[in-house]
Amino acid sequence: MKVETGLFLILGIFFLPVFIVYGIMTDWNEWVGIIALALAMGLALMIGFYLYTTAKRVGQRPEDRVDGEIHENAGVVGRFSPWSWWPLVLGLSAAIGFLGIAVGFWITYIGVGLVIIALIGWVYEYSRGDHAH
Repeated sequence: MKVETGLFLILGIFFLPVFIVYGIMTDWNEWVGIIALALAMGLALMIGFYLYTTAKRVGQRPEDRVDGEIHENAGVVGRFSPWSWWPLVLGLSAAIGFLGIAVGFWITYIGVGLVIIALIGWVYEYSRGDHAH
């Protein structure tokens, strides 16, 4: 995580002078850009700090070592639902919600309702039915 940590910390430090120069050039009157640059700086520094503390706790990965081998990263990455339809339902529900913002706000309420149903279905997918644990 050495490279990732350095990348995000340098990026966060880079945004500080950009934030200050942008604020001075706009006479601190253009709030959208100022806030966006401040948030970008904060986000990059937060991710860099998280990666730094995680690297201290976990230690070096095979990618960080010169003598690291590919097979050292082999193993279970996570558990995924290969036949799950809920991510598709959630994506379509979110699309309906955002469509409501553009077309008519009443459609957003339908999208929010569908998003809640899709989230509940996805979270409790392995709590009921054929794949219950």
